[in-house]
Amino acid sequence: MAVELFNDGRHVCLAFYDLVDEGADHAVQCNQFLVVDGDHGALIDPGGNMTYSGLMMAMQRYFSSRDLDLILASHADPDIIASMNKWMVSTSCKVMISKLWARFLPHFTTGRDYTDRIIPIPDQGMRIPLGQMEMLALPAHFMHSEGNFQFYDPVSKILFSGDMGASMIGHSEALPPVADFDAHIPHMFDFHRRYMVANKICRYWAQMVRGLDVQMIVPQHGARFEGPAMVKRFVDWIENLPCGVDLMTQAHYAVP
Repeated sequence: MAVELFNDGRHVCLAFYDLVDEGADHAVQCNQFLVVDGDHGALIDPGGNMTYSGLMMAMQRYFSSRDLDLILASHADPDIIASMNKWMVSTSCKVMISKLWARFLPHFTTGRDYTDRIIPIPDQGMRIPLGQMEMLALPAHFMHSEGNFQFYDPVSKILFSGDMGASMIGHSEALPPVADFDAHIPHMFDFHRRYMVANKICRYWAQMVRGLDVQMIVPQHGARFEGPAMVKRFVDWIENLPCGVDLMTQAHYAVP
């Protein structure tokens, strides 16, 4: 079931929250996203083999997979892009990912040379043409991957934030947006403390995001943050969170 995040009649943003089997407690919940501008479409973080068939079928109601232009991958984790080989075979789309991961992607395939369909994103990010608009690939390095990007849609003003903002709240057909930020913190706290590399990087990220008109932050796991007030609450929270190497001591590197 797709959740409509934005629709002005031409430009549509959809989220798929329920494609990981609700009973699959052995696998982390993850979200997939489709951005359509006119006759052009991009999938963001389409996931692995667990989500491929469901996403392929669900997206047809809104946009034909045969016409898919792009897959935008925030990084190279299996829950992000492990289904790449199936998309390469079933569509003619191109894949955009950090230049650090471009030559690793073939390991998700049968080994065929897809060089002409993999577009490396430079470290500083780039503008991505899609239909009559441009999305932004925003640097998000070390949050948590060393080559990591988030994708900002200036039409919907949605920031697709990858693992930043993720919450571990289980499976649901249509996760509602965060309503009570303070009550939501426990669902984010442990994840961000371990997966974000350091508070220094979080501060840089917060400064960058404040320079954009962001009306919604939509992470790849868990619930989204809707509206300027909720977006601000999250940005302020992560800006001040000690995490990653901030928390490490010599005791964490003892011989077991």
